[in-house]
Amino acid sequence: MNGLVIYEKPGMSEKKVNTTMKLQELVRILDTELQPWQFRDYCPNGLQVEGRDEVLRVATGVTACEAVIDQAIAWKADAILVHHGYFWKNEQAQITGMKKRRLQKLLTHDISLLGYHLPLDAHTTMGNNATLAKLLGLTETGPLDPAESRPIGNVGEVDQSTSLDDFSAMIESTLGRKPLVISGGDHPIKTVAWCTGGAQSLLGKAVEAGVDAYISGEISESTVHTAREEGIHYISAGHHATERGGVQALGAWLAAEYGIEHQFFDIGNPV
Repeated sequence: MNGLVIYEKPGMSEKKVNTTMKLQELVRILDTELQPWQFRDYCPNGLQVEGRDEVLRVATGVTACEAVIDQAIAWKADAILVHHGYFWKNEQAQITGMKKRRLQKLLTHDISLLGYHLPLDAHTTMGNNATLAKLLGLTETGPLDPAESRPIGNVGEVDQSTSLDDFSAMIESTLGRKPLVISGGDHPIKTVAWCTGGAQSLLGKAVEAGVDAYISGEISESTVHTAREEGIHYISAGHHATERGGVQALGAWLAAEYGIEHQFFDIGNPV
């Protein structure tokens, strides 16, 4: 998936052009759409660093790394919208080194930072899991964990039964990254579960769902044994690669609905 990918939200109107809005209005719009108060997350969701009061240009990226900030500065962005923001639980509170450099650039250039983690994973049309399903041609049939009120993973199926090799090749072609594939046997793939990012720990939920294959972004040593012994194919398609869709969809929606100028900056990441 290279460059800007536009995902259409049902009812999306024709794109408006060059509309400036107040920063707090942008925050209100995003909070209303993503409902961060519904989630117990590992970081604050919403406005994380306050910049200028007027917003015209919104840069998006998967992670608020320094390279994304530098490209946003060069593009003269007013705000940066990401999936992986700052201030994670259990991180050191001191503003030194890398954290200082990142925050200093945002504050010096008066650029706001907005981050949405689990709320962006879970959104039913613009979320990471929803957009990954669209990219891979998966039809959702239910949540990965039925006990969750706002599930972040899904269960579904492919249009027609396919081999693990062919399914993996399709994922590589679509995401532009070769997945790490663990075979759970010689069975074809018809039913699939998926959860983007670092969700290898949810493999057990996929086993409970009785699907043929499970897709996530990362893999652990124990994942290999679980997949083999439980007879389920495991596909580690990349944390970054599986989570490029949601923030692009959100930025495209802002551009179409509210006239915000939007540019996605993709900083390569092999994980």
